[in-house]
Amino acid sequence: MDGEALSLIKVWSATLVALSYSYFIASKIPKGKLRFLVLLPIFSLFFILPLFLSAVFPIGITTFFISGLANSKLLLFAFDSGPLSSTQPKNFFIFVIIACLPIKIKSENQYPSSKTTKLPFNFTAKFLFLALLIGLFDYKKDVHPSVALVIYCCMVFLFVEVVLVVPNSLVKFLIGLELEPPSDEPYLSTSLRDFWGRRWNLMVSNALRHTVYKPVRSFSATLIGSAWVTLPGVLATFLVSGLMHELLYFYITRAPPTWEVTCFFLLHAVCLVVEFGLKKACEGRFELHWAISCVLTAGFVMVTAFWLFFPPLLRAGVDVRAIDETKMLFRFVSHKLNLKG
Repeated sequence: MDGEALSLIKVWSATLVALSYSYFIASKIPKGKLRFLVLLPIFSLFFILPLFLSAVFPIGITTFFISGLANSKLLLFAFDSGPLSSTQPKNFFIFVIIACLPIKIKSENQYPSSKTTKLPFNFTAKFLFLALLIGLFDYKKDVHPSVALVIYCCMVFLFVEVVLVVPNSLVKFLIGLELEPPSDEPYLSTSLRDFWGRRWNLMVSNALRHTVYKPVRSFSATLIGSAWVTLPGVLATFLVSGLMHELLYFYITRAPPTWEVTCFFLLHAVCLVVEFGLKKACEGRFELHWAISCVLTAGFVMVTAFWLFFPPLLRAGVDVRAIDETKMLFRFVSHKLNLKG
């Protein structure tokens, strides 16, 4: 535990130095290709940093926050766009907070959810439910494999929710910034488009929208016209997301990629395009009740996750490692508290 904590401190210290370079030096370079070239070493460093860690959760959080989101924001920053651009005045501390945390300052043109239906699942309830599922993991041999996979789905969902909500809440409380919600009750999604674009992990959705979808859509318009530009934009976005997950899996397992998780995201991209076409064709003539749509959407996400998303992790025993790390963390914190007491 102490060794991994030291490695984590070194990794995030290197991140702070890299962001200092970006703020004090790269920002003085004219925007465009030249600033992009100046930032290339930072992009490379942020992809290397997770390799210095060995535990599942530190690797996952560092990859998500730094290799994924921070690199995306710095890519936009290279062209003076996005949340780090000069059009949004900020001091160094705010620059670092926005760069390395999954937060987005609220704007007037917030991307809204298509539904306003809410369920009373607040943060405390989600955290307690996650703790309960972790406790049930010891009995996984006594339950059917399909039930175990459902538990994995719930655990991943709840863990990502906790990881997103904690920094969001801390920044709101300590700095007073008005932030957009990191997710919008994805279990109420009525379609794949609603799930991926408007409810689940909105920080990643926003980053991919600006760094992949819009550029590919704009470029495709010059080649194939405006009628079909959505298709390459969606496929490219989900392909990049799949490759980033393959990279995350490699960091965690240190095993060659199997490309299953890439297939998971490409399958969802194709189904999302088909779904959009069917909805457009049936508009005004046929529409499912929102509750039925929620069940179908959640069912499709879970079944395809059982098929393609989880197997590479389960084969490598990542689930066991993650639970052991969680229990070790609880014991470590309890030990420290007892010493202080």
